[in-house]
Amino acid sequence: MAEHKMTVEDLLRSPALQLRLIAGEAGLGRSVSWAHVSELDDPTPWLLGAEVIMTTGIGVPRSAARQRAYLERLDDAGVSALALSAQLHVPPLHQTFLEAAEERGMPVLEVPLAVPFIAIAQEVAAAVQEDARHRLGAQLQVFGALRWLAAEDLDTATLFGRLERLSGYDVYLCTPQGRPLLPGVPVPSLDVLPSEPDAPPTIPGGFVLPVPAPGGPAGFLVAFEREGARPAGLAVVQHIATVAALQVAMARHERETLRREGAETLAELLQDVLEPATARRRLTRLGLPLDAGTVLVVVKGAPDAALRRALAEHPHLMLRRGDDHYVLGPPELRSPITSLPGAHAGMSRPFAPGGSTRMARREAVWAATRAVESGQALVHYGDDKTGRWLPEDTETLAALVEDVLGEVLAYDEAHDSRLLTSARTWMERDRRTDDAAAALHIHPNTLAYRLRRFAALTGRDLSSSDSFAEVWLAIQAARQLGLHDPAPS
Repeated sequence: MAEHKMTVEDLLRSPALQLRLIAGEAGLGRSVSWAHVSELDDPTPWLLGAEVIMTTGIGVPRSAARQRAYLERLDDAGVSALALSAQLHVPPLHQTFLEAAEERGMPVLEVPLAVPFIAIAQEVAAAVQEDARHRLGAQLQVFGALRWLAAEDLDTATLFGRLERLSGYDVYLCTPQGRPLLPGVPVPSLDVLPSEPDAPPTIPGGFVLPVPAPGGPAGFLVAFEREGARPAGLAVVQHIATVAALQVAMARHERETLRREGAETLAELLQDVLEPATARRRLTRLGLPLDAGTVLVVVKGAPDAALRRALAEHPHLMLRRGDDHYVLGPPELRSPITSLPGAHAGMSRPFAPGGSTRMARREAVWAATRAVESGQALVHYGDDKTGRWLPEDTETLAALVEDVLGEVLAYDEAHDSRLLTSARTWMERDRRTDDAAAALHIHPNTLAYRLRRFAALTGRDLSSSDSFAEVWLAIQAARQLGLHDPAPS
């Protein structure tokens, strides 16, 4: 027997059956799963599809309209072919009946009187039994996929390549949004994905099945019959979907393990307790590149899930502290982080992978605060033209702040006032008193009083260029040290 499903054409070509095609040649490629005798006018309630219906003609109507309706009912029920016994009870077949068979590609066969129906049934049964043996063998081998996975440590692409060869299907996987679900397995065309969760699995040329996961499908598996292969059926495709679900669960577990390890490593890096060589080994194991500089990013206002999704395709370590997220990775992190709606982030200057993060942390915190104040999605430390003139040493910065702003900071703390904020806002708005007062929601006279008080406490005349520059640098240093209150909204 041919190495494929039995078709109507196979029956027609069988020399022992001596069948003759009356009409419906276009449907000779229809597969045949069973052959059954029925003399009913409407046998469709008892059919499953892909049957050859054999009749002596008792149930075939005599009028043209009813003959056509009879054939259309069988075709709508998925019948593969209608076999009529010659010279018995078949009424004259009307032209409209034959035309309907041609239009629909519904084969109508004539069975010689000398050929009993049982001969056709046996021919089909033998083919079905052979196909069942093939499917069982394929199922047993596909069910061994888990053993291969454990014993041979196969990668995903190799595993699914084997499953394709055994099952007779080309396999595709994707997330519900149509993105790759597992590495090495191609994504199907999105137009074959079901629009409803309970959609039937059968599609033209194959099947589409959900890949189960806690909380809902992780995606979909699409299996198309491969040309020249013997497809093993729905049960095997269902098992491949189960294997895919297991692979997805394993991948998720691995990602979660790496995420936890990454958070622990980043916590130790922020505390500067790792030797550079040890830190680099860990970064390599966690997938971070060592051939370029790394940056530290502080992200404010981003939900956990949204930030993880945005960074999913990029190597990184992430640690949550309070409402902020610390992210370590290559400078390319800028693009996915700036795509987060409502988030504000600060990025340090690049530094050597595995090196001390003390300076990078201060830079990122300062830049994130500046991003919130300015409403920007991302601020790079160093973008501020004034900040680049400030020393990196915290003691020098602290001395500058204390010398210029020490009394102002003490006054603001003691009186719960906002002299520093008022002066900074006035300077940021190019000394336009009305604009700064509006931003602070105070009267211009109130701002003028605060500026006079600020000048008295600092001992600097803000109309002097030298004093103005010194005060402005001190304010930037206070920002860098986190010694200022938020700017007005």
